[in-house]
Amino acid sequence: MNLFDRNDAPLADRVRPRSLNDYIGQLQVVGEGQFIRTMIENQTPSSLILWGPPGTGKTTLARIIATSSGAAFEEISAVTSGLPDVKKVIDRAKDRRKAGQSTVLFVDEIHRFNKAQQDAFLPHVENGTITLIGATTENPSFEVIGPLLSRSRVVVLESLTDEQLELIIRRGLQELHGKKIYDGAVKLLAQLAAGDARVALNGLEMAAGLVDNTITVEAVKQAMQKTALKYDKGGEYHYNVISAFIKSIRGGAVDAALFYLARMIESGEDPKFIARRLVILASEDIGLADNSMLTLATSAFMAIERIGMPEGRIILSQAVIALTEAPKSRVAYDAIGRAQAAVREHPAAEVPAHLRNAPTKLMRELDYGKD
Repeated sequence: MNLFDRNDAPLADRVRPRSLNDYIGQLQVVGEGQFIRTMIENQTPSSLILWGPPGTGKTTLARIIATSSGAAFEEISAVTSGLPDVKKVIDRAKDRRKAGQSTVLFVDEIHRFNKAQQDAFLPHVENGTITLIGATTENPSFEVIGPLLSRSRVVVLESLTDEQLELIIRRGLQELHGKKIYDGAVKLLAQLAAGDARVALNGLEMAAGLVDNTITVEAVKQAMQKTALKYDKGGEYHYNVISAFIKSIRGGAVDAALFYLARMIESGEDPKFIARRLVILASEDIGLADNSMLTLATSAFMAIERIGMPEGRIILSQAVIALTEAPKSRVAYDAIGRAQAAVREHPAAEVPAHLRNAPTKLMRELDYGKD
């Protein structure tokens, strides 16, 4: 029996689509004539980087691609796996290849792997030992190494609409035998899930446990109080908190900055995202008032890459306190903005003769570089 067919598996896994016929959303890649659908119908899997918010069907797509081609499906998470785990998967894939079976390796949160770990996939992708499908919620241009990107196709997935989530919720209800749900509760659950199917199904399952028969609006509210914040890294909560975090540092409010830092850490925010914002702030808001802060923020980012969590929280705390207490100056930020505006206003401005390079006699005779 498949692990995800068990009755005690989470609802989100029990209703996971097994084919494109049951897949909801992402028509821009799985609709008629679109790339993923064509690849699945032709049974010709290729290496992909699936980039999109949580709960948008990345794992499901990878499973469907593997199943459609008859390939073995291997799944690892960059959060819990390291190079020894990768080596074991590759060894199994080599054995299958000798027996005539291909392997699709799905790497969840591939952006959490460092450069050396990502490098380990390259030769096996190149020689066909594995078809690599990586999933990331972060921009792969920044988080996935160039050689892997050049050997893969980046597929962008979008947050699910409320209408799509309502269909998924009603499908999930069929697994909760005997339970019913009010239309208003379905709509509220879809809204609170903010484009994330997993949040919607987890919320549905929790709400079902709070009632005897019919799931009400009140049951959804109670259930989502416990789940929504943990899965809102791509929604309004994410943007509101990072905004408050930056403004607290900018305003010199140490306690507030640490509070919002802790809130992001507790919600599972990617520490590299936080560190990257600190590097930007060190130049944009502190700048020439204390040039050392850019070095400190950059060092913090590099340390986070090497150390990871949970110890990385200490590094982030040190950087946040230092940046918050540092003097502030936006001179560099404002200056480059004015310079760019001047370039746009005078796009064909000539370089003055005395500033030009003069490598030849003719150029010197034309007063290039004179005085």
